[in-house]
Amino acid sequence: MTLLSVERIKLFSTRSPYWCLASILAAALLFALLMGTIEGGRQATTYLSQTGLQIGMIVFMVLAALAVTTEYRFGTIRVSFLAVPRRPNVLIAKTVLLVVLAAVAALVCSFAAFFLTKALASPEVPLTLSSGDDWRMVVGHTALFALAAVIAVAVGTLIRQSAGAITILLVWPLLLENLVQLIPKVGRDIHNWMPFTAAANFVSPGPNAQVFGQALQAGGPTAVQGLLVFAATAVVLWAAALLVLLRRDA
Repeated sequence: MTLLSVERIKLFSTRSPYWCLASILAAALLFALLMGTIEGGRQATTYLSQTGLQIGMIVFMVLAALAVTTEYRFGTIRVSFLAVPRRPNVLIAKTVLLVVLAAVAALVCSFAAFFLTKALASPEVPLTLSSGDDWRMVVGHTALFALAAVIAVAVGTLIRQSAGAITILLVWPLLLENLVQLIPKVGRDIHNWMPFTAAANFVSPGPNAQVFGQALQAGGPTAVQGLLVFAATAVVLWAAALLVLLRRDA
C-alpha cells in the first residue's frame, strides 16, 4: 500500500497526467457532441457515442508509458530500486496504479459520452442501456483501457526512451495494424486478429449492425475472443518487460 502511494505521488507530481486525463474526457465529449448532432441526432447510437474513447485510449497509453520512461530519463528509477530492492514490486505497483486509473477514467468518460449523446439525440432514436450489448459497448471500455495501460507500461519498460515508446504506441494501433491488410490474400484475416483491431470488437455492436447505413466489417473474432486476444498480448508483453527489468541495469 505504501508503494502504491509513492507511485501515485510520483505520477501526479507533474501536470502531464492532468492534461492527459482532461484530453481523454474532451475527446470523448467532443465526439459525443458530434455524433449526437449529425443529421439532427437521427444517426446517434450507443456505439457511436463511444467513438472518442478510441482516441482516449491511445492518449492514456502515452500517459502510462511516460510514467515509466520519465523515471529512466531523470534517473529516479535507481532511487526506487534502491528503496525497493525487489524490482517486480515496483513494476507491479506502477501497473496496478495505472490500471485502476485507466478503468476509472474510461468509466467516467464512457458514461459522460453516452449521456451527452443521449441528451442530443433525436427522440426518434432513444438511446438506452437496455441490453447486455449496450452495457458492453459502454462499460467494456474500462477493460480495454486497463489492458492498454498494461501494454503501455510494458512498452515503456522495454524501450525506456519516451520518444521510442510513444512512437510505438502511436504507430502500432493507428498505422501498423492497418498496413497488415496490404499483405496479399491473408492480410485481411491477419488484420482482424491483431490486438487493437480484435479489442475493438469487444465494444462493437457486431458485424450485422448498421453504422451510417453500412454494415460493419464481417469476420474476425467475437467480442469475447477480441478481449482475450488483447489480454493475452498485455500479459505476454508485461511478462517480457518484467524479465528484461530483472536482467538489465537500471
